[in-house]
Amino acid sequence: MLDVVVIGAGQAGLAAAYHLVRLGLEPERDFVVLDSNDGPGGAWRHRWPSLTLGAAHGIHDLPGLPIGPPDPTEPASVAVARYYGDYETRFGLPVHRPYTARSVRSEDDPPDDAARPAGTDDRTAPLLVTAEAPDGTTRTWRTRTVISATGTWTRPYWPHYPGRETFRGRQLHTRDFWTVEEFRGQHVVVVGGGASAVQFLLPLAEVATTTWATRRPPVFGDRVFDREWGIDVERRVRERTTAGLPTLSVVGATGLPLTPEYQQGIDDGVLVSRGMFTRVVEDGVVFPDPTDPDGPGELVRADAILWATGFRPAVDHLGPLRLREHGGAIATDGVHVPRDPRVYLAGYGSGASTIGATRSGRAAAVAAARTRPQVADLRT
Repeated sequence: MLDVVVIGAGQAGLAAAYHLVRLGLEPERDFVVLDSNDGPGGAWRHRWPSLTLGAAHGIHDLPGLPIGPPDPTEPASVAVARYYGDYETRFGLPVHRPYTARSVRSEDDPPDDAARPAGTDDRTAPLLVTAEAPDGTTRTWRTRTVISATGTWTRPYWPHYPGRETFRGRQLHTRDFWTVEEFRGQHVVVVGGGASAVQFLLPLAEVATTTWATRRPPVFGDRVFDREWGIDVERRVRERTTAGLPTLSVVGATGLPLTPEYQQGIDDGVLVSRGMFTRVVEDGVVFPDPTDPDGPGELVRADAILWATGFRPAVDHLGPLRLREHGGAIATDGVHVPRDPRVYLAGYGSGASTIGATRSGRAAAVAAARTRPQVADLRT
């Protein structure tokens, strides 16, 4: 039986694996790392080529190996995939990939979860982690604990708006975007008030016309995005995850930085929100008419709608453990899940930021290592 299964080889998962080794656990004998991607880089490997290191808001160093001076013109997807791959090799972290975690359950669970009498959950039994390869074959690992570091990239959030299914143009989400050249000469409605929306709008404006739709007015600020900012972000998000409430987007807790580039976008009228449309129609979207609130609204014709509306935590594989609270999310105390001491969440909630992911990976590794009898007195 393993001591730990780490699910996910992004920033939080690799940080956890590094610290497990540092704490004396041996890869493959004491722990394994699973990843759903077919190569290193986590979610970064899927980012669009125009998102360069100079445009990305932050790539945090992994423990023990700084990324070094970045080339601001290099695509972040290429740079991070190379960096994470070098990291796995340097510290001897073999990753089982591509394996997508499908379920984590107690070994003593009955075949039918509904058949378990209330109050009989055994939170000390070994866990069974079942993951699936692309060819449909599955493999199961038996472990004392699980560090779930699966991030959000595989769970894009598509908000519902009336008529969305009737639109005859193209609809895509952040994770589907690749290049602005696909939209040359078109009109694109970009939905969402976060950093991704802004990063789409500026290059799109060079080849297409755009309309920015947001539920709330975008908040640009001149606060420095430094360590103190990161701590403040983590505090705000942690308040929600502790209560078992759905996590906020980063921009929901931070606002957007008012960089010179963004200020120019505002001055040019590109980074100016029109508010939110009320419905989608076959050839565009309809915004309320401020001069006639009860009228039919104003049609903005569109060739494409780009939903930069964020992501949700990818934790469906933990479903058999019944960890969700009434608020709909998993309550956490740091990386600990009060409902199940065998499970640790890294890169979740306040740990989802580039600053918090590495720290949460370390905390999860220390907590999981403490469960081993021979290191029960481990100190941080």
